[in-house]
Amino acid sequence: MSKRCYYETLGVSRTVTDGELKTAYRKLAMQWHPDRNPGDKDSEHKFKEINEAYDVLKDGDKRAAYDRFGHAAFENGGGGAGAHGFGSDFASAFADIFEGVFGMAGARGAARSGRERGADLRYNMEITLEDAYRGKAAEIRIPTSVTCEVCSGTGAKPGTKPKACATCGGAGRVRHAQGFFTLERTCPACHGRGQVIEDPCKSCAGSGRVTRERTLSVNIPAGVEDGTRIRLAGEGEAGLRGGPAGDLYIFLSIESHPLYQRDGADLHCRVPVSMVQAALGGEFEVPSIDGAKSRVKIPAGTQSGRRFRLQSKGMPVLRSKQSGDMYVQVVVETPQNLTKKQRELLQEFEKLSSRETQPESVGFFTRVKELLDGLGSKAT
Repeated sequence: MSKRCYYETLGVSRTVTDGELKTAYRKLAMQWHPDRNPGDKDSEHKFKEINEAYDVLKDGDKRAAYDRFGHAAFENGGGGAGAHGFGSDFASAFADIFEGVFGMAGARGAARSGRERGADLRYNMEITLEDAYRGKAAEIRIPTSVTCEVCSGTGAKPGTKPKACATCGGAGRVRHAQGFFTLERTCPACHGRGQVIEDPCKSCAGSGRVTRERTLSVNIPAGVEDGTRIRLAGEGEAGLRGGPAGDLYIFLSIESHPLYQRDGADLHCRVPVSMVQAALGGEFEVPSIDGAKSRVKIPAGTQSGRRFRLQSKGMPVLRSKQSGDMYVQVVVETPQNLTKKQRELLQEFEKLSSRETQPESVGFFTRVKELLDGLGSKAT
């Protein structure tokens, strides 16, 4: 029985492009796949014909031979589709479906190159609040993997080159056909790289990289906050066998400050003042984060806990010309370890106190007395 024309089998013309050929094959393969037509011998036969035709026409050399000699080009051990049989046809052709649908072609190409991206690195850096305010140019030293200079990252001894793996033919993966299915796994000989190094570089033992301590310059912008992450692209570990380097991530932490508490771009500080200063009013100076001094005036009768705002005296906003504010909270200090004279003066002051001088305390206890008197009258 004569075979059908491969072009007719796939329903395409002889001028079909590679892309059109793959699309036509994919559609027919899905339609006649045995899993979709269980127990149907006719579907199984058509599926085999489709794979046989595609295996020939997708290969430029085989297609040229078929166009010239027809099926005779692959008879008598000619190495065509008939020689391979259904299992290998399906393995080769169905892999093209996966490459088209799931995007595996790029991954296989990367495996054949033997190049692997280097790992990302993390570096923890602690800075002061003043550094975060001004910004800082710092140098860090990190131990990392760098490209081997002896072999230029190839992993092979100078004067030699890596060779394609004989087991997988450079694909990085090997296939095993089992009936209608094909199993694919990482090549055990080259571990998926697609290449083997017969004579490795003595300096890096074939990895293409060596461990060195590097000094890097880091620019810390003004306004960074605790936990800010700075990425230095390509400054991580060097890739295997000339692969791209990973990235370096610097995680910033800010030391606690003896005077300021930070809240975003705002700064807060607590300033103790004497009872007399709070009562009579006055002024005092506080240092600001920029190194200057700021004068704070407090009115007479200032209560403990009152806050005073110093505009634009806080932290700069990252990548902005704006700045936060500084808030000064007054804490009235109660006198301790009084002398006899001081105690007498305070007692005299207490006798002279009234609702006008101490409105909150006098008013509070007056209300308490009224409440207790009212409860007593009800009890009688």
